[in-house]
Amino acid sequence: MSKLPVISGMECVKALEKIGFSVNRQRGSHIILVREEPRITVSVPDHKELDRGTLRSIIRQVGLSVEEFIHFL
Repeated sequence: MSKLPVISGMECVKALEKIGFSVNRQRGSHIILVREEPRITVSVPDHKELDRGTLRSIIRQVGLSVEEFIHFL
């Protein structure tokens, strides 16, 4: 298992946009991204640093491995 990098919420959003997600809306500090095929909705907090558990949960929700996610950064 690869070590998770320390990234911001916006860096995470940019990586997810590379795999087909688009920003749907934002409420407060949470950015909601949607991908149509297959339909997946994920919420990313717009923080300076994402907690490791939060980032790992986002990666799991979108169906990627840590190595694949790091590739898109």
